[in-house]
Amino acid sequence: MKKLSIYMSRKFLFLLSYLLLAPLLTETIVAGTYTVVQQSMVAGMVTDTDGMPLVGVSIQVESTSRGTITDLDGSFSIQAGSNDVLFFSMVGFRSLSISIAGRTSLNVQLEEDVTALGEVVLNAGYYTVSEKERTGNIATIKAGIMEKQPVGNPLAAMQGHLSGVNIVQTTSVPGGGFDIEVRGRNFINGISNPLFIIDGVPFGSQSLGSNDVSGGILAGNVSPLNAIDPNTIESIEVLKDADATAIYGSRGANGVVLITTKRGKAGKTRFSADVSSTMGHVSHFLDLMDTQQYLEIRREGIVNDGYGDFLEDSSFDLFWPDIKVWDNDRYTDWQKKLIGGTAYRNKTQLSATGGSEHTQFLVSVGHQKETTVFPGDANYKKTSVNSNISHRSDNDRFSINLSTIYAQENNQLPRTDFTGQAYTLEPNAPEIYDEEGRLNWENNTWNNPYASLEEDYVSKAQTLIANAIVSYRVLPNLELRSNLGFNRYQLDSYKTLPSTSRNPSLGLTPENYSSLTTNRSDRQSWIVEPQLQWKKRWDKTKLDILVGTTFQQETTQQFVQKGTGFPNDNLLLNLSAAESLEVLQDADSEYNYNAVFGRLNLNFNNKYILNLTGRRDGSSRFGPGKQFGNFGAVGLAWIFSEEPIFGENPLLSFGKLRASYGTTGSDNVGDYRFLDTYNVTGNDYDGTTILEPTGIFNPLFGWEANKKLEAALELGFFNDRLLVNTSWYQNRSSNQLIGIPLAATTGFSELTGNFDATVENSGVEVDLRTVNVNNKKLRWSTTFTLTVPRNKLVKFNGLESSTFSNRYVIGKPLTIVKLYNALGVDSETGVYTFEDYNDDGNISSLDDRQYLEDLAPKFYGGLGNTLGFGNLTLDFFFQFKKQKAFDQLAFGATPGYRGNAPVALLDRWQEVGDMAPIQRASGGLSFGEDTGALQQFSNAAFSDASFIRLRNISLNYKVGTLDNGLEVNVYLQGQNLWTLTNYKGPDPEQPSNSRLPQLRQITLGLQLDF
Repeated sequence: MKKLSIYMSRKFLFLLSYLLLAPLLTETIVAGTYTVVQQSMVAGMVTDTDGMPLVGVSIQVESTSRGTITDLDGSFSIQAGSNDVLFFSMVGFRSLSISIAGRTSLNVQLEEDVTALGEVVLNAGYYTVSEKERTGNIATIKAGIMEKQPVGNPLAAMQGHLSGVNIVQTTSVPGGGFDIEVRGRNFINGISNPLFIIDGVPFGSQSLGSNDVSGGILAGNVSPLNAIDPNTIESIEVLKDADATAIYGSRGANGVVLITTKRGKAGKTRFSADVSSTMGHVSHFLDLMDTQQYLEIRREGIVNDGYGDFLEDSSFDLFWPDIKVWDNDRYTDWQKKLIGGTAYRNKTQLSATGGSEHTQFLVSVGHQKETTVFPGDANYKKTSVNSNISHRSDNDRFSINLSTIYAQENNQLPRTDFTGQAYTLEPNAPEIYDEEGRLNWENNTWNNPYASLEEDYVSKAQTLIANAIVSYRVLPNLELRSNLGFNRYQLDSYKTLPSTSRNPSLGLTPENYSSLTTNRSDRQSWIVEPQLQWKKRWDKTKLDILVGTTFQQETTQQFVQKGTGFPNDNLLLNLSAAESLEVLQDADSEYNYNAVFGRLNLNFNNKYILNLTGRRDGSSRFGPGKQFGNFGAVGLAWIFSEEPIFGENPLLSFGKLRASYGTTGSDNVGDYRFLDTYNVTGNDYDGTTILEPTGIFNPLFGWEANKKLEAALELGFFNDRLLVNTSWYQNRSSNQLIGIPLAATTGFSELTGNFDATVENSGVEVDLRTVNVNNKKLRWSTTFTLTVPRNKLVKFNGLESSTFSNRYVIGKPLTIVKLYNALGVDSETGVYTFEDYNDDGNISSLDDRQYLEDLAPKFYGGLGNTLGFGNLTLDFFFQFKKQKAFDQLAFGATPGYRGNAPVALLDRWQEVGDMAPIQRASGGLSFGEDTGALQQFSNAAFSDASFIRLRNISLNYKVGTLDNGLEVNVYLQGQNLWTLTNYKGPDPEQPSNSRLPQLRQITLGLQLDF
């Protein structure tokens, strides 16, 4: 690995920041005039209307940042002046302001408020805003929902819960990744991932895995977000429209995901222990042929190909051992054998929190071990440490918050996913082991699947995220603060291919075959964001102005090499023992980013709200003269339910119209794309190292542009017991940065440039929340989300004459696939037939793939319910999606080939006049056009993959608080317990025959607080 060149510059930058801020951190500077008020201790208790103590009620001295929360028995104590006013607030209860009036004891009773929109505070990144007064579109999921799901990645906890956010798990193998899109795919080329911000620090979510190492088991997608334990997260907010994302400029073109971890709470030091154990199984197996069905169709296929006589000639037995050599009465269910095991996950979480009203802390340590459903002892281990400490000075002018996340992951898996073999191995294949317990090769007639256990994939990842937020109130209405952040993600992985994992008949030895491939990757970034915020209130008018600047740098290194030929397999992990070394990739990049940003929020009479945001971005990914771009947005909101005409309306309790328009950009095209670039291939010519050209100098390309428009109506009925939020959006992305393919004679693969192409994403989102029943005996609430997205290519000049004409059509989505139009099986010949679009008599041309299907969902969403009966709480959540996908016919459309197949292929043509959906059997020995391969890429292999899935169910029983203060909770959780679908394939959510489908999981856990 190359040494990074930024260590000294980083130290200098942090030292400079310290020197600039240090004068502001002393409490002896007089930045304004303050009147000294005699402080005294005020104590009391907070209860509900039934006299039950309320835990966690926030209590704040108005006009200051001094506050505390109530303890387990509802008691509190806080320092305040005799004329101060205390503000009591808690989600689910009406807020209350009480003047102290010289008292030292207060007993407070809070009335229930079904939703209390004004008290639901959302994190918008650089600022916070109440649910009631927000002008932008911000979707959120809280800790209470995430904690009830037995998952190890935050994206898994978000699935289905947030409108406009489509998340798909790529594999159920531990350590795998997820695909996420916020309001569709905006750009033809480039990454569609949103910007992730964890505790104020930008975090690269792109995988640093290499297909050369992890392609066989994780498809190269190793998610860095696996390091973040969902149980340590307080909330996740997703910023979607221009009003919410424009303040992030180019980084927010694909949306912004803000992850806020839990913080310490004032009060007595509390300890918490959470221990759980999970069992998981594959949720669905394919209906495959048994031995007799398989052998019948195998023989039929060979006969149809004209080789039936050879079946009776023993000299050809080894040509088809499944028919002539292996036991014809033997049957093995390879799905149960290879992916039918039980995956276990044991997890322990310990935490401590507490502190005074001025200083709070939280320390959390978690460890989990997870196995797989594969044979062998593969496992994934993760240990994480989270800490947070916040402090506020006595005069409330200075505050600091420090947070740190450290995680270490160790993943040991087989090199290859067994799923593909589980679906295709012959049902009468031989025993795994011979009588002596060694791998059985059955006289070298098959490839033993357990040989893959000799091959290893091992990865070790370390993640560090550190953040400091320092603020100083210079004047009563003026606050200076700075956000300082650093994160580092390291991934070291390797895969081994020993000669012992191959059939002995191949004659492979460690010297001529065994290999070790390694991937060492490192991504580091730091950020410094000084900010100045001024707030002022005049009677009915509130003004909030924020200005700031961003300095960010990210460096990435990746080094992939392969060693081949070892004296023996015992030295396989020692690259120095390899006979030959090959550098597969050696990349080193640096990204620099600078910006200035601002926000102006004007609120008049708590009814009319104007929000202006702007940002000027500078990126090192563009050439001179093109490095800076300007982005901004305007958001408007009218809370019309506050108008006198509505008064105290018993029906309509809340009503708001909001709209936003703005622009964001994107520089998500990779580093150095405007320069002449070359790559070291690892090969040489007559002793001279070969350089391969990878990019052509083009200083003219610039920022992609994304214009976002949104209008929304938010309504609350029956004292906000029913809340309905409906949004319409339209995003248009233009000036697309596209790699233009070049002729091979140029020596370059492509030229990066701006194309006059426009992609439009539009749609409707509905969010509904209801409180159906809320009394002493029963509590029942419901949530519902629905997203109806639309994507289309609006404009692409010169598309018909470009190489993209085979992939895109103007007026159609970017997610289309061009397929052959299947016309069924010819009843005379017994083979598949297709529409000949160009009438040339052949069905092999790309011109004949004109039937369009869309891979994107038509709509998706979720339905959740929470029911409470005293100390017992039941939660269940359904996820649904309307979509189409390639089905099992796409994995094999011709019966009779060697290898098992779905029983659906038995419904085949057998004689003239047969009307059947499947063509005649073939052993793969006939000459001519492979119509089966054409059928696999036709509309006949594309079917409905819609589903309704019981994504999560949770049953929690709160035993209660014992005399010694011990709180005990017992919970039972389920994940993916039931799926309703007509899809003919492994999993409708991730249609693949080579990746492990979703697991059905059951979790039993115990939580102790004391």
